[in-house]
Amino acid sequence: MRMDPMAAQRAVAVAVSLVALLAATASSADSWLYEKFTTDGNVRADYNAQGQQVTSLILNQQSGGAFSSRQKYLYGEFSIQMKLIPGNSAGTVTSFYLSSGDGPGHDEIDMEFMGNSTGQPVVLNTNVWANGDGKKEHQFYLWFDPAADFHTYTIIWNDKNVIFKVDDLFIRSFRRYPDLAYPGGKPMSVHATLWDGSYWATQQGKVKVDWSAAPFVVSYRGYSADACVPNGDGAPLSCPAGTDRWMNRRLDDAEWGTVAWAKKNYMHYNYCDDGWRFPQGFPAECSRN
Repeated sequence: MRMDPMAAQRAVAVAVSLVALLAATASSADSWLYEKFTTDGNVRADYNAQGQQVTSLILNQQSGGAFSSRQKYLYGEFSIQMKLIPGNSAGTVTSFYLSSGDGPGHDEIDMEFMGNSTGQPVVLNTNVWANGDGKKEHQFYLWFDPAADFHTYTIIWNDKNVIFKVDDLFIRSFRRYPDLAYPGGKPMSVHATLWDGSYWATQQGKVKVDWSAAPFVVSYRGYSADACVPNGDGAPLSCPAGTDRWMNRRLDDAEWGTVAWAKKNYMHYNYCDDGWRFPQGFPAECSRN
């Protein structure tokens, strides 16, 4: 039995229209990049088969890539899924972080991924800056291949602590103490970057970027910011419903257990153990944690 040519053309047209409609609906539901961020350098946005927007930052010898949120926040839970550079990523630095700006007294909360040679584990550097002081690094070897698939990286920031989370595992909590500097008074934007960190990233700068492997690509998807927005000096914050789920968040005993597991098995560097860096004595919080 042969189909009428006109009927076949109509069927094809309907199918194409339906696919386009579904793609447009999915895209509009998950087009977070240009709605929520400005971009700089080599940035590309596409959609996967599930309709999720996937943003790629690209590094070559001329430029890296970055996106920065249009909105500033004061406390919240921020997460994103990332798929890092496969193979030899030595010298590269990929990041997801919050920052109040570039001034000498700025606040910042960092998750930075320092590339490594093929077959070597990638190092995740976590850091907290308060009033321009940022010598508070905890670094971990990742216990999985971060380039094989997407993994979720989360920062929880409230007035009690800063919590770092990888997938479902808590790896660090930086506590607030009344007498010590803490990132609690300056609204911060959300940033993601990919850049050449050859002078620092891999083995203290001994291994540089191999540009013969360029371009280097990092992919981001599933961005979420469940956070409060400042309304000007003295005005109350505008916060989403159910803020207690992160505003009062502290780790319970089981979650402190995963922090201890990460520290015991995968910690690469702890500033509280670096006597060479602090010859006059460790920062005060080191004896309190």
